[in-house]
Amino acid sequence: MSTSLLSAALGLYLTSALLYVAFLMRNSKGFQRVGSSLFVAGFLIHLGALLARYVQAGYTPITTYYESLSFFALCISGFFIFLNIRYRIGALGGLIAPVICIMLVWALTFPSAVRPLPPALKSFWLPLHTVFAFLGNAVFFTGFLVSLVYLVLEGRIKRKNIQSFSTLYPSLETLDLINYKCMSYGFPFLTIGIITGSIWAEYAWGSYWNWDPKEVWSLVTWIVYAILIHNRLTIGWRGRKTAYLMILGFISVAVTFLGVSFLLGGLHSYM
Repeated sequence: MSTSLLSAALGLYLTSALLYVAFLMRNSKGFQRVGSSLFVAGFLIHLGALLARYVQAGYTPITTYYESLSFFALCISGFFIFLNIRYRIGALGGLIAPVICIMLVWALTFPSAVRPLPPALKSFWLPLHTVFAFLGNAVFFTGFLVSLVYLVLEGRIKRKNIQSFSTLYPSLETLDLINYKCMSYGFPFLTIGIITGSIWAEYAWGSYWNWDPKEVWSLVTWIVYAILIHNRLTIGWRGRKTAYLMILGFISVAVTFLGVSFLLGGLHSYM
């Protein structure tokens, strides 16, 4: 049932993505309104798929590539809806919705059968650690996309090459503010994820820190965002500098989330 619901959510996200793109091409508010409504509907059905999976599995479903990619996409969707309500950034749906579709298609390529949990994962720390870590990563991914848009729009403005669809995006000041919000929300989530992971490691492996590849890259990611927040608050980093470091930070997130699991292995290789 959860797979059927996920496929239905994918259909809604895909239709929403097409409408968002049509909005960017034709500047029709009708396309944007319907696209936003379908995106929210896709999110709700996606959430229903997660709950159905939880009932079916009996544990927080964030342990396989199928489950992790789906949950990551769900977190991104929810955060985008929050930002869109607060800052009216519907044009960014033309980027967010296609990415969500790609993630769900990718998730559906992996086996979806419910598997018994490995002994080390049978802990109440599983939802505490993974949910906070995924929320932080989702927020940082949104900041990554916002940073790309910021750099593209800034470059066009400097070259005085403003195309019609460019005016549909938020101002550079708004994009920079959203970047600040992304680092402000994401950093505490990441910090709590690392702390709860360390406590869980002590219970599971007898040590708070094992220099496992995923732990090391999580620490690298935390340092990058800590530098970014420090420089933002103390020396007033804005605009391009923030955007570049947000991109660098998410590259570290991607290495932690995917690169370590696929290439390096380690104590966290359960998927």
